[in-house]
Amino acid sequence: MDMNNNDILVRLRYALDIKDTDMVKIFKLGEIEITKEEVLELLVKSKDNYDNEAFDDEIDEDEENTECSNFMLESFLNGLIIFKRGKQDPKPGQPDKPAMSINNNRSVNNVLLKKLKIALTLTSEDMLDTLEEAGVMITKGELSALLRKEGHKNYKACGDRYARNFLKGLAIKYRN
Repeated sequence: MDMNNNDILVRLRYALDIKDTDMVKIFKLGEIEITKEEVLELLVKSKDNYDNEAFDDEIDEDEENTECSNFMLESFLNGLIIFKRGKQDPKPGQPDKPAMSINNNRSVNNVLLKKLKIALTLTSEDMLDTLEEAGVMITKGELSALLRKEGHKNYKACGDRYARNFLKGLAIKYRN
């Protein structure tokens, strides 16, 4: 089963226990104006997309859902970094806001891991521990390949399995 950006938002909101009003704030920090109702439309998923009962009470099948674009997801992740760590003034010569890094659907999971690492101030060890919580063991070298910029010679595309398990590990870590 492939994860889409809406799945990522739902799982991230669940894992970090983010309230709807905070979701609106985070989108705003990422420079997307969105209402609470629009956030809820992004969070609607069909139940058969989940293999985890913990998500069942988070899902309402009858509502319409709005597709979360790569731009919206990355804006949310940028907003999450500011929400968690505060706004930083750009250094001289740096652009006012970061360039968007999601170039295509293949790079979504890599950007997700990278931005969550920054937002939650995680070390590589923390990330390995989080994956281990969800039953996935990878080496530090494999993790660093997932965190590389697309185009780097050691870059490795991050599959849904790693992204899903990383979000699952975050849920275990933050909700217990």
